Amino acid sequence: MNIELLRAVLGWSAILNLLLVTVWFALFRSMHDRMYAIHSRWFHLSEETFDGIHYAGMAATKIATWLLFVMPYVALRIAG
Repeated sequence: MNIELLRAVLGWSAILNLLLVTVWFALFRSMHDRMYAIHSRWFHLSEETFDGIHYAGMAATKIATWLLFVMPYVALRIAG
């Protein structure tokens, strides 16, 4: 695997993961009540816990994307 291929893989992975978080947030905002109704049938969650789980998941996904894809991509761009 050469550096150009690695840059391309990291760049596209970053874009796709950030797109995933954006779609997740948009669906969460637009379909919150429906999502909560479905999940509250399966699990005994308060609405605050449900919201906290989703926001924590979005935050963890964004942090992982920045640390695992965006920063290595930037470092490879700077290095060469």
